[in-house]
Amino acid sequence: MRAAVFDRFGPPSVLRVAELPDPVPGPGEVRVRVRAAGVQPFDVAVRRGLLAGDRVSFPQQVGQEYAGVVDAVGPQVYGTAVGDAVLGSTMLNGQASAVVVPASTVVHKPAHLDFPTAAGLVAAAQTAGGALRELDLRAGDVLLIHAAAGSVGTIATQLARLAGATVIGTASPANHDYLRRIGAVPVAYGESLPHSVRLVAKDLPTVVLDAAGGDAIAQSIALGVPPDRIGTIVAASHGARVVRAPRDPARLAEVAELAARGVVTMPIRAYPLSDVVAAHAAVESRHGRGKVVLIIGSD
Repeated sequence: MRAAVFDRFGPPSVLRVAELPDPVPGPGEVRVRVRAAGVQPFDVAVRRGLLAGDRVSFPQQVGQEYAGVVDAVGPQVYGTAVGDAVLGSTMLNGQASAVVVPASTVVHKPAHLDFPTAAGLVAAAQTAGGALRELDLRAGDVLLIHAAAGSVGTIATQLARLAGATVIGTASPANHDYLRRIGAVPVAYGESLPHSVRLVAKDLPTVVLDAAGGDAIAQSIALGVPPDRIGTIVAASHGARVVRAPRDPARLAEVAELAARGVVTMPIRAYPLSDVVAAHAAVESRHGRGKVVLIIGSD
């Protein structure tokens, strides 16, 4: 199989595509021929040596999100068969042409959902959905999302709107029209953010999801949001808490079905596996909208 690997910690340029033996599924496992794989900030942190250092063994694979077709099934697997189109989470091996995962973690892909979008939903759907539940988002809330044009912000915006909340989203001006299309009131990030929110918001935020870091939490508190209603997926400070919802195939399945019906959308920025360096650089830049996805296989 082909896989993205790195032989030392460092910038995107340490990545290369290697030929590795095909993995073999054991009891309760399936092998998936990957069609598309997501790239996320966690991958950047692992590659730079900031996370999962105890799990790294060079040459190290990378990647947590995949979508593809099952091509081998181990013993004691029920409900999933060769030929099934699936998506799901994995750990440090998703950016490859094949991956072995526990059968209990796969989600069957809706027929009307394409593979790149399916892969792009995996982490964002579980993270955003879980974060909104932890924050006890309710109809009538005003949710401020920092970095609303990114993958987690994109899904959180749409799920919050479906739940009956108003959404204010921070993004660069180039992404403001995009935020309007998915249902958010856009504001530019920067030192003047609290003032900008007060100018555009009919009601001030009651709850916050931070996917940006930096001054986001302090700025949210300056707007009067209590720390216990501020959740971050970056780093906690000022009494706010990290919301790291566990992986949940059921939650992923719900969002995948919404996407298949066109209720939830996710813009995809696609790169071939051979351009894995450029794909990681795009994620590391922390600019752009939606999700970066590697296209790995096809029919």
